[in-house]
Amino acid sequence: MAAMDSAAKYKFGVFEANAATGELRRQGIRVKLNTQPFQMLMLMLSRPGELVTREDITRELWPEGTFVDFEHGVNSAVNRIREALGDKANNPRFVETVARRGYRFVAPVERMDRGVEQAQSLETGFGGSFLASPEDLPQSSYAVVQTLFVLLQVMYVSFYVGTLANLAEIDELMSVLPHANIMFHVMEASAAVLIAVRAFVMCAALFHAPGFRQKFLKLWPFLLLVDIAWSLAPFLLLHHLSMGLAAACTALLVYSPFAQRALVLMGAGQKQTATT
Repeated sequence: MAAMDSAAKYKFGVFEANAATGELRRQGIRVKLNTQPFQMLMLMLSRPGELVTREDITRELWPEGTFVDFEHGVNSAVNRIREALGDKANNPRFVETVARRGYRFVAPVERMDRGVEQAQSLETGFGGSFLASPEDLPQSSYAVVQTLFVLLQVMYVSFYVGTLANLAEIDELMSVLPHANIMFHVMEASAAVLIAVRAFVMCAALFHAPGFRQKFLKLWPFLLLVDIAWSLAPFLLLHHLSMGLAAACTALLVYSPFAQRALVLMGAGQKQTATT
């Protein structure tokens, strides 16, 4: 059996287990769990939903040549785990006993350190040669980055709603363009769809959806394309704006998707952690 990852970090329910520090925490508060029960817990967390046999546990917890009462040791370790998690053998939420064979971790498990690696890949992978990384960005208060991010979403929603509210005027304006009818219907449909997309992004940020950063960064290439296209929105208001002002607004809007990405990397949409 492969050795456990000494840097693994798992989240399940309100608990987090960190192999690097040897700590089990419940909502940020450390829960006492001795070394061998913790090692057994990490072994099960590395194989969620799978049977972990008593032989697997014995090999992981006690080096070859160790002389102990393995049966008692395994039973004691699983009892300490259940005690720390507030779990019960007859109604398991976390550790299920498979009679005469071993144990199975039955709760959903999220590997957090792998999520960080994926986020780092996303943060540098798409256009990594020119896009800012978290280390390149200044530190700012959570309130500032969260407010700016939400306001950008509100701005886009206002564009889409304003477009749908003025279709007749926009249809007249676009009528002189080649393929005007196709362009008009694409714009109309995209505005309706993007209202829902922006509502989703805004709610995810406001309610601190788990994994918001990673999910937003996966969505960002799509948002980049549509945001660049919608940066031309000021030209739909040429009945009200001069050509020069519309061009200036468009230049600012081209930067908007990059600003959103930077704000997310600076902490927008992530739950504030209390410092002690």
